[in-house]
Amino acid sequence: MGAGHNHGHTHGPPAGTATAAHRGRLRIALSITLSVMVVEIIGGIAADSLALIADAAHMATDAVGLGMALLAIHFAARPATENRTFGFARAEILAALANCVLLLGVGGFLLYEAIERFIVPPETRSGLTIVFALIGMFANLISLSLLVQGQKDSLNVRGAYLEVLADTLGSLAVLVSAGIILATGWQTADPIAGLLIGLMIVPRTVKLLRETLNVLLESAPKDVDMGEVRAHMLALPGVADVHDLHAWTITSGMPVLSAHVVVDQDALDTVGHEKMLHDLQGCLGHHFDVEHCTFQLEPSGHAEHEAKLCH
Repeated sequence: MGAGHNHGHTHGPPAGTATAAHRGRLRIALSITLSVMVVEIIGGIAADSLALIADAAHMATDAVGLGMALLAIHFAARPATENRTFGFARAEILAALANCVLLLGVGGFLLYEAIERFIVPPETRSGLTIVFALIGMFANLISLSLLVQGQKDSLNVRGAYLEVLADTLGSLAVLVSAGIILATGWQTADPIAGLLIGLMIVPRTVKLLRETLNVLLESAPKDVDMGEVRAHMLALPGVADVHDLHAWTITSGMPVLSAHVVVDQDALDTVGHEKMLHDLQGCLGHHFDVEHCTFQLEPSGHAEHEAKLCH
């Protein structure tokens, strides 16, 4: 016997995916990012500044990441089918994974290019670099303000937010390096700034990759303590045991839980099947934010019967 329950949320992919709520902000951020990327590429070539080109390259990865997030929203909004019972919600996580791979590649390229420039430092036009870096920083600050709220709810928006944050720091590094070159003529400051931008990309990308892989490997949501979930369920009157307890995440903002609950027959006769389900659902709904719960109520000894069927 089983039951699905919804704690005040809708089950369809359009409302269930956290990224969809921030579609408009993502579009504005994408437009800003593409515009500044073009400007910084032009400025980086004109000023022969690796730091500025690195910032433009990172802008390009931002644009791809934002574009993939928007594309994932489109797929995630498609209705569920008999073959894809959760629809295309997982497309958001696949987009986040592809974004991580892209970021790691760009980070590696920037590190390689920085080392090359340490050997043969170019003549960077620092005044021109400062102008373009200021444009990039101003644009990044606008994008950050658009994404700051959504990054708490969605891995894709968080990835975009972290990219723009690193871009802001990158623009700051470009400004500092250009200022040093302008004041002292020390050209090595430019590849150092490029190296720092590359180093900023890799660690945060690894962190995002770890979170994304946890979703794909169907790990328990990081804010759900499975020991506490089991303890809360066992504390309910009439619950004798809990087994086959599973919790995973379909995509950002869509956690799922299922469990087999062994119930004393006397308690079930007294309380009733429907009341027992309501108690379980109310327990988890009050203490844990789980989108969809499915319980199988069963008498003592039923687990042994299931084990025999499996063999």
